[in-house]
Amino acid sequence: MEQNHNQPNVQLILNGDSQEFSKLVDDYKNLVFTVALRMLKNSEEAEEVSQDTFIKVFKSIKNFKGDSKFSTWIYRIAYNSCLDRLKKMKRSQNTNSFEEVPAMEVADLNTVLDDIDRKERSRLLKKCMELLAPKDCALITLFYFEEKNLNELSKILNLSENTVKVRLFRARARLANIVKDRLNPEIIRNYG
Repeated sequence: MEQNHNQPNVQLILNGDSQEFSKLVDDYKNLVFTVALRMLKNSEEAEEVSQDTFIKVFKSIKNFKGDSKFSTWIYRIAYNSCLDRLKKMKRSQNTNSFEEVPAMEVADLNTVLDDIDRKERSRLLKKCMELLAPKDCALITLFYFEEKNLNELSKILNLSENTVKVRLFRARARLANIVKDRLNPEIIRNYG
């Protein structure tokens, strides 16, 4: 396996180099925590899942083949760890069904959001993302905030690229609906 500049030296870790593993944890801890927090919506749970993820990474690093980016491999472990935690918690998720949002309404929503200052948009988006189902939240986080492409998401989620596209479209539509529902009361309260 050829060593990539952005990937940790797996062979050093396998040979017991704890500093190389510490570097790996430092490089990926924020990204793993972000995915966990978006899916679990609880910082304590996200911290525990992040730790579990790195334990799993350490135990299974010998299985990393190098046929994908190391970050993709870690995200997949983190994603699956979150799913396992959600099942274990047996927590009922608020997965209200949303009507599909026409593309024109999404475009109009973007125009309205452009008029609101950046800080306010960030606060509103964070509140709205908390209302999404964990899988939708993780997908949007990975695609937009972690800038994973469809191929990488396909590997992380173990789904075809077309399935990822459909799920991403639906997650965006659900988020747009949530933002639209929350935007009118926020505008009236803050600017009315």
